[in-house]
Amino acid sequence: MAISYRSKSSSLASKIRREAFAIQLFCLVFTHGAIVDQAARLLQFSSSRMEIQCHHQDNKVHRRSHINRATTTNISPQDGLKEADKVSELPGQPGLAVFDQYAGYVTVNSASGKALFYYFAEAAEDPSTKPLVLWLNGGPGCSSLGGAMLEIGPFFVNSDNMTLSTNNYAWNNVANMLFLESPAGVGFSYSNTTSDYNNTGDSSTATDAYTFLVNWLERFPEYKSRDFFITGESYGGHYIPQLANTILSNNKITNAPIINLKGVAIGNAYLDDNTNTRATMDYYWTHAMISRETHQAVQQHCSFNGTYTGACRTAINAANNQLGIIDPYNIYASVCWNASNPQELHGSAANTDPCSHYYIQSYLNRPEVQRALHANTTGLKQPWSDCSDIITPDNWKDAPVSMLPSIQQLISSELSTWLYSGDIDSVCPVTSTLYSLDTLGLPTNSSWRSWYSDDDQVGGYVVGYKGLVFATVRGSGHMVPTYQPRRALTLFSSFLQGKLPPE
Repeated sequence: MAISYRSKSSSLASKIRREAFAIQLFCLVFTHGAIVDQAARLLQFSSSRMEIQCHHQDNKVHRRSHINRATTTNISPQDGLKEADKVSELPGQPGLAVFDQYAGYVTVNSASGKALFYYFAEAAEDPSTKPLVLWLNGGPGCSSLGGAMLEIGPFFVNSDNMTLSTNNYAWNNVANMLFLESPAGVGFSYSNTTSDYNNTGDSSTATDAYTFLVNWLERFPEYKSRDFFITGESYGGHYIPQLANTILSNNKITNAPIINLKGVAIGNAYLDDNTNTRATMDYYWTHAMISRETHQAVQQHCSFNGTYTGACRTAINAANNQLGIIDPYNIYASVCWNASNPQELHGSAANTDPCSHYYIQSYLNRPEVQRALHANTTGLKQPWSDCSDIITPDNWKDAPVSMLPSIQQLISSELSTWLYSGDIDSVCPVTSTLYSLDTLGLPTNSSWRSWYSDDDQVGGYVVGYKGLVFATVRGSGHMVPTYQPRRALTLFSSFLQGKLPPE
């Protein structure tokens, strides 16, 4: 898959920067197409939500709350499918892996032919004693397999688009890691019924993910009673609480499959429409990205209560226009100017290659890679991409305005609940999570303090509330494990152990 060179011209800037009502939408455009990444997709979603509110539409489909009800789930025979899903070796893999890996499909609706793709990397050491962890990327409509290869999986794709390197801070160092591409239409997941793609939203995504889990556990029965955790980021702030509450609701039903859910952890979570927009504007100001006058105009004209006047939209657009061409994931990182020449990255922050998305897309569209992963490319409507072109904010049917009631549900269920924030992300900034915590109004059990990673550097800050832990990760953008892999692994290990990160 060729990736063309992009010149630095004024026309390029107009291609990259797209004004949005809420916050600036970035999509790095190449001559032969574009990759819409998780940040760009979330900004697109946030913008579409504000546009609905701007026009004062009583859109009950988009604004309704998800109610966690018991789900009737069909469990299908899984005999022999685990062995068929075994991945002997990925093309370009750096030697034999010391862990088993699997990939394949679980059918969640046999009538419509809806099948969800997964990739599973068992723990590198003693997998029988390690917990099972599900990772969900956000979007909506973005791939968790992409998250594996960009953030926490055992391998990264090199700039040649063909070979892999080892991730020394992979999360399967401490857990058995399961990555789910959800909903159907994302990554390698698909449906044989096209109308399924136009009837996707938070509720159906939670239902299908639950159906996936109970059938996957039939396929891998050794994990049925294992401690189970759900982690993820971004729009995972919707996916994770709703799936967790669905599991908890179904666990209460007699004769229903019991999933041994112990906790959830969400990074840079998108939790509340209005809070996120207000927090982003405040983040811009406190990080010297917009002028005092622009921030004052936003404060004067915007109430952030679900109604956005013309004067408010003008003020927000003025803020967006002052940002310039930056990476909204990480406000101090470089953007990808030339994915075919990694030498022209101009000092990428934290040695993170901003062109990595392009290497991953090229690698996962190689026929030999798709064969190794058992991907059914005949069922796909599009090549593999980081975020789906057919599951978009335009056809997303339901999403609560606020996920805080669902978070409160988890706390009330005494489920270990963690929120963490990279502190240089402007997409779902740390201020957004802090404002959401103010709304929850939880009593403090452990006072705010610094925490340290194993390199004796401050990894961030942490506070323990009654029923919830909040931690920051210092020097990290939207995708915490990408920008601060060592600190992310320390934080993740502490979460699994049920204790605050080390002092």
